[in-house]
Amino acid sequence: MSAEMLILVLLVITALGFDFTNGFHDTGNAMATSIATGALKPKVAVGLSAILNLVGAFLSVEVAATITKDVLKIQGKDGGLIEGLDAEKALLIIFAGLIGGILWNLFTWLFGLPSSSSHALFGGLIGAGLAAIGTGGVNWHGITAKILVPALMAPVIACFVAGCGTYLIYAITKRLSDNQKDDGFRYGQIATASLVSLAHGTGDAQKTMGVIAMALIASGHLDASSVKHGLPFWVVFTCAAAIALGTYLGGWRIIRTLGKGLVEIAPPQGLAAEASSAAIILTSSAAGMALSTTHVATGSILGSGVGKKGAQVRWQVAGRMVVAWVTTLPAAGLVGAFCYFIAHLIGDLPGAIAIFAILVALSGYMYWRAQQNKVDAGNVNAEWDDENGLIPADDATVKNPTTVA
Repeated sequence: MSAEMLILVLLVITALGFDFTNGFHDTGNAMATSIATGALKPKVAVGLSAILNLVGAFLSVEVAATITKDVLKIQGKDGGLIEGLDAEKALLIIFAGLIGGILWNLFTWLFGLPSSSSHALFGGLIGAGLAAIGTGGVNWHGITAKILVPALMAPVIACFVAGCGTYLIYAITKRLSDNQKDDGFRYGQIATASLVSLAHGTGDAQKTMGVIAMALIASGHLDASSVKHGLPFWVVFTCAAAIALGTYLGGWRIIRTLGKGLVEIAPPQGLAAEASSAAIILTSSAAGMALSTTHVATGSILGSGVGKKGAQVRWQVAGRMVVAWVTTLPAAGLVGAFCYFIAHLIGDLPGAIAIFAILVALSGYMYWRAQQNKVDAGNVNAEWDDENGLIPADDATVKNPTTVA
C-alpha cells in the first residue's frame, strides 16, 4: 500500500472519529431540555436521538457539497489540485484540520461547554490550510457567506423565535394549571426533540461526509462534479453510524450544562426551544449552509428563558459559552496549523503517524480527566451549583440565579 493510500486511510479513520465526537458533543442540542424537564428518561433520549441522527444523515448532501468547495481552495478550475499542491500535501492539510477539530471538541466537552463542533472543524481546516498554502488556500467568500454570517445571525434569530414562541404558549395557556401545561407539553417535547435530532443528522453528519469527499477528490478517488448528485454509500453509511454511536453514548457533561446550567426550564419552554431549533436547522440544511446546531440550540434555550416572565437565566454561564464560541475558530485553527507543521517537518507518512499519535494521547488524557468528575445519566439532572459548575450540588438549592422581569 502506498504512503498516499495509508495517509488516506488514517484520515478517514480520523474523520469518523471527529464524527463520533460531534455526536456526543451535540446530543445536548436535541435532548437536553427534554431530559431536564423529564419528558424523556436520559437513556431513552440519547437512544432516540441516535436513531434519528442515523436516519437524518441519509436525507441530503447539500451541506457536504458546501464543505468540499467553500472552506479550502484545493481544487483547480480543471477539477484537479491547485498549482503547487500534490495529493499527499492536500491530505495532510485535511488530516491536520480534523485533529484540530477533534481536540477542541474534547477540550470544550471536558469543561461542559457547548461550543460548535462545526466551527471547530472549519477552524482546524482553515488553520492547516493557512499553514500549508497561505491565505490563497482559503475560500474567504464561502466562509463568510456560508459560515460566519450564519454563525452571527443564527443564535440571535433562534433566541427571538423561541422567545416569541414561549411568550405565546404561556399567553394561550394561562388559564391552565401548571400541572396541566407541563404534562401536555412533555408529550409535545418528544416530537420536537425528535425533529431536532433528525435535523442534526441532516446537517452535522454531512460535514464529515464533505471532509471525506474532499480527501477522496484530492487523492483522485472521486470526481468533484459528482458530489452534488450523491456520495458513495460507504461514506454516507459510516458517517451516519459514527455520529449515531457518539450520540447514543451521550455527551452528558454538555447535556447537563444546556439542560440545567443555562435556564431553569419547564416543558412549555422546552417545546418552544426545540421547535425553533428544528425549524432553523432544517431550513439552513436545505440551503446548504453549514450552520452550528449548538449556536441555534443555545440561542433557542436562552430565548425560552427570556420569553417566560420570572424565568431564571444564568447569564454568567451564557457568557462562558459565548467566549467558547468566539475562540473556537482561532483555537482549532492554531491546533490545525501546529499539526500540519509537525507532519510537514517530519515528512508525509511518518508525519501523519506522528500527529495521529498526538491525537490519541491527548484524547486519552482528556477522557481520563473527565472521569475524575464524572457526569452520566444518573446525575445529569442534579441541581446546578453555580460555584462548582459540573459537580452536582449537595442540596437542591439553586444559587444566585438572574431573574428575567
